[in-house]
Amino acid sequence: MDNVVCVHGLWMPGLEMTLLRHRLRSNHGFQVSQFSYKSVTGRLECSTDALRQFIDDNVEGRAQIVAHSLGGVMALHMLRRYPDAPVDRVVCLGSPLVDCGPARKFLQYNFGKAFIGDTLIEGVLEKPLGEWTGEQRVGVIAGTLPFGGARFIMKLEDPNDGVVSAVETKLPGIADYIEVPVTHAGLILSSMVAQRSADFIRDGRF
Repeated sequence: MDNVVCVHGLWMPGLEMTLLRHRLRSNHGFQVSQFSYKSVTGRLECSTDALRQFIDDNVEGRAQIVAHSLGGVMALHMLRRYPDAPVDRVVCLGSPLVDCGPARKFLQYNFGKAFIGDTLIEGVLEKPLGEWTGEQRVGVIAGTLPFGGARFIMKLEDPNDGVVSAVETKLPGIADYIEVPVTHAGLILSSMVAQRSADFIRDGRF
């Protein structure tokens, strides 16, 4: 049985991934656990260390990761920091692996840094992933239904999920990529996304 670790995004506690975890567990037979971290107040290095420790403490054998938004960025930084981590595949849901226009926009305001936090700033803007060269297969699912808060502060490049543009998720070197007609939040609520995530975990492709 595959062991799946879910990783939440910015401002979220992990509770919002309950439905996705249920589907992966009940519909696809995976052993599923939730990793939570301080997405705003924590530092990137601390979060990556904590994720590695969580996997070591809670997963028997090899792990697969399903991560939403910032969680995908952090998970890949963890694997870059710990290339020997027992992880085979990573599914990133709407993760800004290349860039994040809304984050850059927020940083133009005095409150911006405190609002989006160090993990996003470090993981996306200051220490960008650039290209995936790790041994783990990485699959990206991008949303294309453009309804989300970021559209109120800037014009996003199409297609987008209302928060992240699809082009911002296309990290060079990933194993596979698909687009689905859901919003950024909808990526963790969609049964289609759960199915595609399960496909990638099993087959290494969508």
